[in-house]
Amino acid sequence: MDWQAFWLTIRLAVLVAAVLVVIGLPIAYWITYSRWRWKFLAEAVVALPIVIPPTVLGFYVLLALGPRSPLGRWWEALTGHSLAFTFEGLVIGSILYSLPFAVQPFAASFSAVDSKLIAASATLGASRTKTFFRVILPLSISGLVTGVALSFAHTMGEFGVVLMVGGNIPGVTRTVSIDIYDQVQMSNYGGANQTALVLVWIAFVVLSLVYALNRRIWAIWPWK
Repeated sequence: MDWQAFWLTIRLAVLVAAVLVVIGLPIAYWITYSRWRWKFLAEAVVALPIVIPPTVLGFYVLLALGPRSPLGRWWEALTGHSLAFTFEGLVIGSILYSLPFAVQPFAASFSAVDSKLIAASATLGASRTKTFFRVILPLSISGLVTGVALSFAHTMGEFGVVLMVGGNIPGVTRTVSIDIYDQVQMSNYGGANQTALVLVWIAFVVLSLVYALNRRIWAIWPWK
């Protein structure tokens, strides 16, 4: 078991899940309550990472982060090194790859909130921001828990995007999934199995916590 790769993967997954809460909630709110007639195009863009091959997404992210892109040139001028094949680049690629796994549960929970409660909050003079934090978000905790857990677990197991954007640099971009691949390439099936079982156990624990917490939440606040 490559513990360096393991802790790097944990750090990546935690950071990606945290960032997706910050950017995913506003996106999910807009998708749920916007009346723009072409909103379905934005929904399709958000869901795109689910259906396109990870290597395709990783390839275009790599181009976007490369030294020939505006973002890549800006980053290199700022830091003195390329954004591709770095941990920071890995975070950006992972955020894009796991975005729908956070946004879709968030949006599903927002849409399940009774519109009468939102209207009542507006009638009482509450702003949209106050309504969101005092009405919508508390009633959407189950979706928030699910989105955070899924984005964390999805980032833990991603392979194609990680390989394309980060490569295989020990201590920098080498994740657990890359370690499993290397172990198989070296015919070290015992080591690959040991690491794979750790990922299976983590996924099982995360999903168990999601179901347990959601059941507990609805038991305490039986809104439906």
